[in-house]
Amino acid sequence: MTLSENLLEKLVCPNCKGKLQYLADKSQLRCDPCGLGYRVDNGVPVLLVDEAEKLK
Repeated sequence: MTLSENLLEKLVCPNCKGKLQYLADKSQLRCDPCGLGYRVDNGVPVLLVDEAEKLK
């Protein structure tokens, strides 16, 4: 399931308020400045810092 462009324009990283990049193949929203990845479950972004994946 993909996220709408309208929604993606409004979403920001809850940690730094930066722009998120959507990786559809991984069902993940990525914040490069913070190095965090937020999962997307069935089209619903889970923007919880405590549940974010630390990226390499």
